[in-house]
Amino acid sequence: MRIIDTKEIADKIYRMALKAGVKLTEDCKEALEKAKDNESGGAAKFALKTLTENCRIAEINGLPVCQDTGMAVILIEIGQDVFLTGEPLDEAVNGAVRKAYADGYFRKSVCDPITRKNTGDNTPAVIHTHICTGEHIEITFLPKGFGSENMSALYMLKPAQGVEGIINAIVNTVEKAGSRPCPPVYVGVGIGGSFDTCAYLAKKALTRKIGSHSNREDIAEIEKVALEKINALNIGCQGFHGKTTALGVSCEWAYTHIAGLPVAVNIQCHCVRCEKAVL
Repeated sequence: MRIIDTKEIADKIYRMALKAGVKLTEDCKEALEKAKDNESGGAAKFALKTLTENCRIAEINGLPVCQDTGMAVILIEIGQDVFLTGEPLDEAVNGAVRKAYADGYFRKSVCDPITRKNTGDNTPAVIHTHICTGEHIEITFLPKGFGSENMSALYMLKPAQGVEGIINAIVNTVEKAGSRPCPPVYVGVGIGGSFDTCAYLAKKALTRKIGSHSNREDIAEIEKVALEKINALNIGCQGFHGKTTALGVSCEWAYTHIAGLPVAVNIQCHCVRCEKAVL
């Protein structure tokens, strides 16, 4: 058994949050550069040049790479041989987010859904915990902006709609979103499970490396076909029309009920910020 104080988790999340606010993932930077080089010209190429330059300036100067510094989404996998001490985990995590968003001068965007009163410190964070084997803790920090989050969708398809229905749901969601989620987007997809599980899987899919593929051949094919169809929409960077509307499509799956086929599509803008760490 391994003993870990939640303060150690909080310290790690604090540093991850500060880094994520100012820096895109390496795979996102590479995908944007590739999209820029692949674009033939016009407004879409200019927009991609601007995005990559913005990324470079933000990282060099330690400034937020986007004005929407997001709602903090944190995935924590805790080994069953770990014993946690210190303050409750949720309190430790929220304390880390609160401090990071203040010290990083990041925008505070969390509010009451009815009164719209801002909490003033970007908490509470969205925290997903999962018990796994081992004596390590894996942490993923994903600041999620809502320009793209608002364009996401969940479908309760009929089983008979099958793979074609899944691909249509993915492509139609992006097509309907148009320029609003600041494309080129990264598309996370959840397939199966229940209503709530499906949405979580779509969010988890966004933590995967852009360009990675499912280890299931049939689901990897869904990712491939959906990406091709999305990029054929000609929405392009920031809606200026072009070859790249999406940088990637990643799908996660779970077993579901015989009567259902839930599909969730969680859209991430071009500003992919995701930090991972292991304690």
